[in-house]
Amino acid sequence: MDPPRTGSPYQPAIEALENHPEKKFYNVSNLGGAKYDTLPYSIRVLFESSVRNCDGFLVKETDAMNILDWKTKQNRVEVPFCPARVVLQDFTGIPAMVDFAAMREAVRNAGGDPVKVNPACPADFTVDHSLQIDFSKCAIQNAPNPGGGEQKPLARLSPLKPPLRKPPPCRGHSSCRGSCGAGEAGHSSGPFSAQIENTPILCPFHLQPVPEPETVLKNQEMEFGRNRERLQFFKWSSKVFENISIIPPETGMAHQVNLEYLSRVVFDVKNFLHPDSVVGTDSHTTMVNGLGILGWGVGGIETEAVMLGMPLTLTLPEVVGCELTGTVSPFATSIDIVLSITKHLRQADVAGKFVEFFGNGVSQLSIADRTTIANMCPEYGAILSFFPVDNVTLKHLKHAGFDKAKLEVTEAYLKAVKLFRNYESSSREPEYSQSGVKGFQIAAEKQNDVVPVQYEGNEYKLSHGCVVIAAVISCTNNCNPSVMLAAGLLAKKAVEAGLVVKPYIRTSLSPGSGMVTHYLSSSGVLPYLSKLGFEVVGYGCSTCVGNTAPLPEAIRNAIKQGDIVACGVLSGTKNFEGCLCDCVRANYLASPPLVVAYAIAGTVQIDFDTEPLGTDSNGKSIYLRDIWPTRQELHTVEEECVISSMFKELKEKMEKGNKRWNLLEAPESTLFPWDLKSTYIRCPSFFDKLAKEAVPPQAVENAHVLLFLGDSVTTDHISPAGSIARSSAAAKYLTSKGLTPREFNSYGARRGNDAVMTRGTFANIKLLNKFIGKPAPKTVHFPSGQTLDVFEAAELYQKEGIPVIILAGKKYGLGSSRDWAAKGPFLLGVKAVLAESYEKVHRSQLIGIGIAPLQFRPGENPSTLGLTGREQFSILFPPDLSPRMTLDIKTSTGKVFSVVALFENNMEITLYKNGGSLKFVARRFL
Repeated sequence: MDPPRTGSPYQPAIEALENHPEKKFYNVSNLGGAKYDTLPYSIRVLFESSVRNCDGFLVKETDAMNILDWKTKQNRVEVPFCPARVVLQDFTGIPAMVDFAAMREAVRNAGGDPVKVNPACPADFTVDHSLQIDFSKCAIQNAPNPGGGEQKPLARLSPLKPPLRKPPPCRGHSSCRGSCGAGEAGHSSGPFSAQIENTPILCPFHLQPVPEPETVLKNQEMEFGRNRERLQFFKWSSKVFENISIIPPETGMAHQVNLEYLSRVVFDVKNFLHPDSVVGTDSHTTMVNGLGILGWGVGGIETEAVMLGMPLTLTLPEVVGCELTGTVSPFATSIDIVLSITKHLRQADVAGKFVEFFGNGVSQLSIADRTTIANMCPEYGAILSFFPVDNVTLKHLKHAGFDKAKLEVTEAYLKAVKLFRNYESSSREPEYSQSGVKGFQIAAEKQNDVVPVQYEGNEYKLSHGCVVIAAVISCTNNCNPSVMLAAGLLAKKAVEAGLVVKPYIRTSLSPGSGMVTHYLSSSGVLPYLSKLGFEVVGYGCSTCVGNTAPLPEAIRNAIKQGDIVACGVLSGTKNFEGCLCDCVRANYLASPPLVVAYAIAGTVQIDFDTEPLGTDSNGKSIYLRDIWPTRQELHTVEEECVISSMFKELKEKMEKGNKRWNLLEAPESTLFPWDLKSTYIRCPSFFDKLAKEAVPPQAVENAHVLLFLGDSVTTDHISPAGSIARSSAAAKYLTSKGLTPREFNSYGARRGNDAVMTRGTFANIKLLNKFIGKPAPKTVHFPSGQTLDVFEAAELYQKEGIPVIILAGKKYGLGSSRDWAAKGPFLLGVKAVLAESYEKVHRSQLIGIGIAPLQFRPGENPSTLGLTGREQFSILFPPDLSPRMTLDIKTSTGKVFSVVALFENNMEITLYKNGGSLKFVARRFL
């Protein structure tokens, strides 16, 4: 963001920072006076942004005054917000960049200058957010490579793989259990082929560099091979677009890299200071609020608008104060604290609100605890959970590599604008707003069913509740050193007690970044995790978004044969039914140490207090309490291992990149040279027939219902991110392009191809369409009466010129923010969604692509209105459309009922009338 524009009405408020006269800033605390002192800290950040960006057009003086009057204006007015930066990750970032490339094409075709199409807001693109697990410790020798890409030519894609370098010997130290010598037990068989690219793995007893685990190298080779085309597109983007920086592959996932590397806390642009703030294309962008950085996740469509200089528009939110008091139990892990707070916030109804923490208990929370709580926002519905900067934050920043001068300026500025919280002072607190387990209905006579199965020469018995997937994965929990170390120390004690994990259980460890590997390794616990099968497979989202290797065939057959409710246990945030594997019906969230414990137990049907995990070599029962690390153990190891050198190492590796990325060739032309044969990158049709003037919204006449859905339809139901099923419409398309199932990759990886993503829309196997009556990605094409894949039915409707709508219940669009959950339905021909209620981000995404979000009036729904979904619907949008206007819908049966057009402000109506934000922004270049 540039320094303030000339002519801003607030220029008189610019002052020099005390003791740093070369640094300038808007002294908003003086500007706001007594009202400012009563504002929640998060609202103060909004106020500063509105003052600094006030231009009289996109941000008006009245907007700043509305924010200052937050106490009386909350929930009553819309305000603009200009974030300091944007973070994109590969799954949702690639379609954003593809849209930028397509926008350049469309602007050129319409007579504009494509070179002008550049991000106006700084954007950081993390390539490594997602990871398909092709290889894990228990399957490294014979993994079927479900993600695609031929394995044979992989060596040609990484010509710089270094030769083996034998590490210095440990001189026979009796206690060394690390990887210092050849043939060390506990690693997968096969030669190690290179040292880790993004952070060194160290011998835990001698801190000597050791080779990269084989699983990481194999997965990195596979990822780089299958995603080469996407990576070339990323690199072209970094060369051609201004204000874009790329975080190279094999570094880490978006929200973790955002926390560890990209966060500034205070921006210093040409000696002008302002608070760091961010929006990102990942719902867990909220993690940075634990560092006192205002940020949240938005859709890719909105992100593109922000990148092009448009502010986000939001209803001035309520801010719920959450007071933390008392002390923490010594037996509680950080995740216990986090999940307890999450539970209470769910019950407090904080959906669509800011949450801000205060009270003397806050000082007991580490930055890892705070960022984990902030990261859980999507799970309890808040827009964000804010922890103002305090002394704990400053201490963390010092360890993270902030030099003394930068820390001094940061502290001085935050105190000058009253964004620093001192719990030891007597200053008054800001004023704040006031503020089930699903069963599987197993028949009684079948609850004790057992199915014997032969695997690797041994017989095992599967029963309801058996664990078949155990994943300590990236995301919320893996950013927290104490719980990750707890998992490692528990694994150490378990191995020493002789406990093992059954070989058919798919175990994996996919940290959010190399920093996690560093402290697990340097603390000496990594070899023990590896011994139990939890070997590092790579860095990024994996099991949490459905990217997991398939179960062994014998295990799959046994589960299906016995109709067993098999379980996955993972330390992430998503446990949607069927999201891991079609034969794994129950998915449970747990802290990393409990994931390891359940893997050892082999079942979720265990009472850890009374039932043992197993027995030692002498036949003695080993209980969870016997191997659970104490809080003192954790603190001791954490203080010794989570040190500033890790952040320094991460920064060096981030800036250096890696050899594969550095050698990758990419075009440098102004317009991207689209390859018509590509199945990864395709020019989308969003800008077809772009004209300088927008066409008014057309009436929807005689629309059929494409899908009749119930409550809590998630974005994962709408636009899956996992593997592409062989029987799906997307699979048929890819097969027609000459690809084999091994080359399909995942929906997430192919988000740059609108043909795949449109076919993948509503392709989730757990989609429950009332027209079908059972979970299946199917619907009815009413003119013909055929039951078809959703895409095939939509394609027929479009050929017949018949518009379609969607009927839904409460909370439509829950879950992660995915722009394709709006883009996909748009390309299927959906003109409107009619639901009882919406998830906030998804509602705005629908508007951003040009789909009207309509809401039943309170107390009404399809059932009360007597709708079957088989009717045809007509909707008229008047020229004077206004926020929350009531519209009449007529059906082919003669019924007329009213709905609310869920546009919250005039800006959203402007975007809808322009056919969405993409076309609105593109027209600014014509």
